[in-house]
Amino acid sequence: MRKLLKPREREQMLGTAYAFPMGIWFTLFFTIPLGIIVLYSFLKRGLYGGVEWEFTLDAYKQMFNPSFGRVVIRTLWISVLATLGCILIAIPCGYAMAKSKYQTVLLFLIIIPFWTNSLIRIYAWISILSTEGFVNSLLIKLGLIDQGLKLIYNNGAVVLVLIYMYLPFAILPLFTTIDKFDFSLLDAARDLGASKLEAIIKVMFPNIKSGLSTAFIFTFIPIFGAYTVPLLVGGKDSTMIGNIIVDQVSKTRNWPLASAFSMVLTFISLVGVFWMLYNGKREQMQSKKTTQQSLEQNIKKHHLIRGEK
Repeated sequence: MRKLLKPREREQMLGTAYAFPMGIWFTLFFTIPLGIIVLYSFLKRGLYGGVEWEFTLDAYKQMFNPSFGRVVIRTLWISVLATLGCILIAIPCGYAMAKSKYQTVLLFLIIIPFWTNSLIRIYAWISILSTEGFVNSLLIKLGLIDQGLKLIYNNGAVVLVLIYMYLPFAILPLFTTIDKFDFSLLDAARDLGASKLEAIIKVMFPNIKSGLSTAFIFTFIPIFGAYTVPLLVGGKDSTMIGNIIVDQVSKTRNWPLASAFSMVLTFISLVGVFWMLYNGKREQMQSKKTTQQSLEQNIKKHHLIRGEK
């Protein structure tokens, strides 16, 4: 059999055999559930929950309800604020980690929060921000306030805790990209008269666009679908799309509407992933083009030198 097959054909067969278990897993636990969600979003809501096998667009029409519209706008606003907060904090963190001699230790410290259950971390923030929590108690002891401030159960607390929860997802891709950056380019920019901030903005940022886009996607998508954080630290005006989906499944039992909202999240996630892949491919093409141009210039210089001799 091995003698009959060419090496390339044998490699293709081995690749198919290796990918087969992954394909089964992907089909059973992603493709089929996603297909069910798509199907349910076009069905009629059952009288006592579930669905009736009747094609309709009622679920998508219900999404244009003004109350749901306010939730979508609030979700976008909170997601953008939290994502920008993550990226603004992650950039100096990634820069400091890339320049540090203790990268392994710093990476270990970034990963440590993942070892703790997310609910425990959220409840820790509740104890910190509550009226009788650590922050208010400290401010009262310092004599700065007379009574506890309302630091929790509002949109500000939701944004703060979301930044804390998803900050590692922004730091890791930015650190990976910045670590590959040639820092001598910053020194060259400084020699040409640019300030340190101008050198970072005009030289470093264009070279770490892939890391910035990856950090944005890795934080924005999970924040957009967050459920536990707005539920536990948010108030009545902090409901997000994730809370709507859970309520429609467990309380209202409107599965088609929950599926329709889930399709919105899936669509946004797909757009983000394709955007990230497009940026990565575009950056690769630009890198190849730059390498080819520099190679051509070196060849021309070599021929000119030989011609002069």
